Amino acid sequence: MTIKTIFVMFLGLSSGLAVGAGFVAFLSVLGIIPRLTQLSKTMKMIHFYEWAAVLGVMAGAMAAMWNPVFFFTPVVLIPIGLACGIFVGMLAAALTEVLNVFPILAKRIGVDGQIAYLLMAFVFGKIIGSLFQWIYFVGK
Repeated sequence: MTIKTIFVMFLGLSSGLAVGAGFVAFLSVLGIIPRLTQLSKTMKMIHFYEWAAVLGVMAGAMAAMWNPVFFFTPVVLIPIGLACGIFVGMLAAALTEVLNVFPILAKRIGVDGQIAYLLMAFVFGKIIGSLFQWIYFVGK
């Protein structure tokens, strides 16, 4: 293996760990799933929400690796699209309930007065990551 291959493997693994850790923090620390069940008045079904999140992440990871192609008719796609839209809308509603994300994060990492720098770090990180993906993977 070349150094380039090892670097790309390390970069992929560390990126996956960072995204996974962010997703777990998003769901657990912020309490998104419990808040979602409170909004929908389905607290008894919280285990189904949790398993749906876990299975969704696993299905998404497998789909990203294997790139499957499905041929669904519009009759099948309409209920799937509605269910996805309802879930995203409810997730957005739960997220607005815990919108103090950046001040809490800034306080926990010790940059209380510099939230603007924290936001700029997120913005530049997203820009650099997007450019890297576009140049390295799409530009070939």
